[in-house]
Amino acid sequence: MALSESQIPPDAQHYLVCGTEDCGKNCQFYCNDCHLPMCEQCRDEHQKNKKAKNHEVVPYKLRKRQIPVEKCQIHPTRQIEFLCEECQIPICSKCTATKEHRGHVFTDLEIVFAEKCSFCQEEIAKIRNYFEPISQDLKKEIAEDVTKIKKIMEGIRTSMKAEAESVKNLVDTVTSVKIEQVDKIEQSLLQTLNGQNQTIDDHINYLNDLVKTFYGYLSPLDIKNVTFALKSDKILIKPIPETSKPVPPVFTAGQHSKEDVAKLLGRITVPNTKPENRKIKPMETASTQLKPTGKQRKQEREKSDVKQTLSLSSSVTKVREYTVPGVGSVYHISLGKSDRLWVSDFIGNLVQTDLQGNQLQRIQTSAGFGYHTVTQDGDLIYMYTDKDNKVINRITPDNTITEFIKTGDWVPLSIHSSQINGDLLVGMRKDGGPSKVTRYNKTGIEIQNIQRDNKGQTLYSLPHYITENINGDVCVSDYNKHAVVVVNKSGKHRFSYTGQRSKFDPYGICTDVLGHILVCDRISNTVHLLDQDGQFLSLLLTPQQGVKYPNSVCVDDENSLWVGQHGTNTVTVYKYLQ
Repeated sequence: MALSESQIPPDAQHYLVCGTEDCGKNCQFYCNDCHLPMCEQCRDEHQKNKKAKNHEVVPYKLRKRQIPVEKCQIHPTRQIEFLCEECQIPICSKCTATKEHRGHVFTDLEIVFAEKCSFCQEEIAKIRNYFEPISQDLKKEIAEDVTKIKKIMEGIRTSMKAEAESVKNLVDTVTSVKIEQVDKIEQSLLQTLNGQNQTIDDHINYLNDLVKTFYGYLSPLDIKNVTFALKSDKILIKPIPETSKPVPPVFTAGQHSKEDVAKLLGRITVPNTKPENRKIKPMETASTQLKPTGKQRKQEREKSDVKQTLSLSSSVTKVREYTVPGVGSVYHISLGKSDRLWVSDFIGNLVQTDLQGNQLQRIQTSAGFGYHTVTQDGDLIYMYTDKDNKVINRITPDNTITEFIKTGDWVPLSIHSSQINGDLLVGMRKDGGPSKVTRYNKTGIEIQNIQRDNKGQTLYSLPHYITENINGDVCVSDYNKHAVVVVNKSGKHRFSYTGQRSKFDPYGICTDVLGHILVCDRISNTVHLLDQDGQFLSLLLTPQQGVKYPNSVCVDDENSLWVGQHGTNTVTVYKYLQ
């Protein structure tokens, strides 16, 4: 079911349209008297109108909510306007004079509704700024504990298997010794039996010889033998040698059970310790951390004031240059805090320097284009991809590196940290397959995927640079499409810019405080300037100004344009707004 305007969350990613007839521009303001959303231009026209001179026009988020129009059931010609404090029911002006409400206190229903809206907004803010982030942190902590427990249990399983293998090896060793003992006993018994067998063989041979002798006496060949036989004493037959039966060994099986084996092995126990409750920050602390500081509010006001006074200069002026050590070319620039910048080349060198050109940090990453960005908190977010890993890492100002997001089968190509709400916009592609832009919130949770237009056609082919405009538009420089592809906050395709010539090779892209889109063109060696709706305004930088092979652009807080180029490690800064 579609939400009404009053039901749409104040921080929802939706596109608000000006309420003025036939306008259609982005809504930024609201007239509390007319209950009308309006764009900046229509606000100015509205305030010039004498009839609306005293109307209260506020930023859209600070608007008063319009109460529903409802007729009184008792007096159908009258609208409900008040709340009876004693009866706690809404009534019309005529009801206030009836005897049922005589002497009661009445409150303007708009005031009551405004108070309720304020309460709801505060509760929504609590949920968004405290309960939801803390819950997400707990969810992340639980996921880390899941990984930790799995690792511990896998370690226990490995130890148990190793111990079992050790016991098996010990059993094999003991068994080998016992088998060797059996072999020796067998050898001894067989040796005795073989000796007995030989003795019997010798006795049989003796008996055969004796039989032959006796046969000789029975058939004498001459008288001599007869005489010898007559003279000989009686021949005695030797007795059969005595032999003994072997006594074989007896095997007595060991007495063991499953419990005996279990005693040989280690055992797993769960400590009788009460689980420690996870720490939850008190709401006061969390709310204090999440509320914008006075300095941040001041900066926002200053930006608004600057926007009202800035305009395009009639000429572009080079104001300074920086040499970045540790890179061969400048393919992408991310401006950080404290006058520091991150610069990368195409072969994976990512270097942090100060404005004096001193190298502060150097990180070896995978090669890429617009693959790093700096958050509102000053953290560096960068991508690292190889055959096995496709991850987005975070480096905090104290140089703590953490693995922030895993993109699975998708190869991240470009990234931008929103200066509006802190979301991360990531351009990514599957090997040889489709491309998309994914939005993550500040905690790394995926909240939006942008891949096709309203006709089902793919929006991107190689989204190698990405940025966000002041109205929430997502602007992508797509090398293979030869176009700058722009969608609104909801992911609806707004326009594609394909350059001013037959060929256009877009590289680095950025936006400024006026909503301009600035994009490098490597074919013409120029920087194109577009308005918020994709209309070409001018070639901001050309070869005549010394620009050759521009790769990267970004605009700093002073509204200066930083440009990096191929083939040189020099970053050039220009002024183009006045």
